[in-house]
Amino acid sequence: MRASQVLSHLANQPDERLSVSAILAILSDHSFAVLILLLGLPNCVPMPPPIPTVCALLLILIALQIGFGRKSPWLPAYVLRRSIGKAEVERAVGRALPLVSSLERWSRPRLLLFESNIAAGLTGLVLAALALGLLTAAPLLGQIPFGVAVTLLGLGLIERDGALIAGGVVAGALGALVSAGFVYALLVALRNLV
Repeated sequence: MRASQVLSHLANQPDERLSVSAILAILSDHSFAVLILLLGLPNCVPMPPPIPTVCALLLILIALQIGFGRKSPWLPAYVLRRSIGKAEVERAVGRALPLVSSLERWSRPRLLLFESNIAAGLTGLVLAALALGLLTAAPLLGQIPFGVAVTLLGLGLIERDGALIAGGVVAGALGALVSAGFVYALLVALRNLV
């Protein structure tokens, strides 16, 4: 299934509330990739704290599991028991679908070297670096390049599109440059005050 189909299937569940464990069961083979996508999307626009921090911490947990070769995500039992209302799921999917659908138009399976066992460890490492970047990014606007990078990575994993994954790496590098520029400007401003 394509990413838009996976998200639509998630939004069309009949239950009024969906537990996190039920969501993971629905996502099955795509669970890691869709979680990455869903944690990246909110950060593609300016978000107030603590949303980027929470997303980054969850992404680090996912990155570690991918790096160690898990086939499906492990989450603590108290997280698995948490539930989300159907209206919230539909609203989140409704916001995500236009972007995901537009990226799907030119996405296709390519550069499949990202599917090897070595690539799984590399993917976990890249995701951890992006999550750390998101965690330390400048407030409000600094997380946007990292959010785009994480979103491209998740979509690339779902669509088996190595070009999207590579695009995510490039966006993450741009995010690192933006963050470095912010830190440099902050240091210069502090030096001028002293």
